[in-house]
Amino acid sequence: MPPDTSTEPAAAPPYRRLAVVGAGAWGTALAIVASANAQVDLWAREAEIRDSIAARHENSLFLPGIVLPASIVPIAEIGAAGAADAILLASPAQHLRSVLESLRGFVKAGTPIVLAAKGIETGTGLLPTEVLEEIVPQAEPAILSGPSFARDVARGLPTAVTIAARDANAAARLAATMNRSGFRPYVSDDLAGVALGGAAKNVYAIACGMVEGAGFGESARAATLSRGFAELLRLGSGMGARMETLVGLSGLGDLALTATSISSRNFALGVALGKGVMPSGALAEGAATAPALVARARRHGIELPIAEAVADVLAGKLGVKAAAERLLARPLRNE
Repeated sequence: MPPDTSTEPAAAPPYRRLAVVGAGAWGTALAIVASANAQVDLWAREAEIRDSIAARHENSLFLPGIVLPASIVPIAEIGAAGAADAILLASPAQHLRSVLESLRGFVKAGTPIVLAAKGIETGTGLLPTEVLEEIVPQAEPAILSGPSFARDVARGLPTAVTIAARDANAAARLAATMNRSGFRPYVSDDLAGVALGGAAKNVYAIACGMVEGAGFGESARAATLSRGFAELLRLGSGMGARMETLVGLSGLGDLALTATSISSRNFALGVALGKGVMPSGALAEGAATAPALVARARRHGIELPIAEAVADVLAGKLGVKAAAERLLARPLRNE
């Protein structure tokens, strides 16, 4: 892996105006955090959300019962986000490309765009940061990730995340913008490591949920978590991510949260699969990420047996019991 070039962030002023694109639970929670230091423009596609925020200072659809500060202003036109000093995108990974395409003509050169998506784009196998650099090359790419649930963040419960950007000043200013009581951002320049950790942990959370749902026991779940993390480290090494990033908040930290809590949509999906149930409707992000993660690993000549098993179960090619038997039947090897 490349040497660690990260440093302690220099003192920097927060951005005065931040646009948050995406008013789901996570985007709204991050808007609340940033509102302590900046004016926040919150773009919502749904008119009912904009009306709810403007009239009652509440996102009644995604964060009911949470009062939003008056400094959060709902906006209807996505192009208006381009007037902000920095932009935070809270769109899901599989919708990121279309949102960026709608936004790119309004983004000034050098404007930081912070991604809060966790996943790998199906079809291309690109990380969110790679999609950003392809669609909006004039922006300064950044990413925010770590062990966090939207409602915890919105309520001000203690949370720590990583913000990565190649430009040290941009990273420091973004951290200052997102720094408030109860929310601690750490700075990195390892875009690949932060993006990969956030994507892969969802897949391994599904695997741990499958173990739970199938009743394989806590020992099996611990083994699945640790061996899944080993797969993440192998792939990270092949993609140039740094070890300290993957063992930090946006890698192991996020995996520990997502793979052990029923509040995690990915873990809950795995539990259902372990019980032989395929939930209807929109699935958790890890469902789309699993085959994309496997395909990306194959491009680097890296094998991910657990991720492959998750992808096969989701595709209906394998049952959970058969997946466990396949993993246990693999040749003996050194850890």
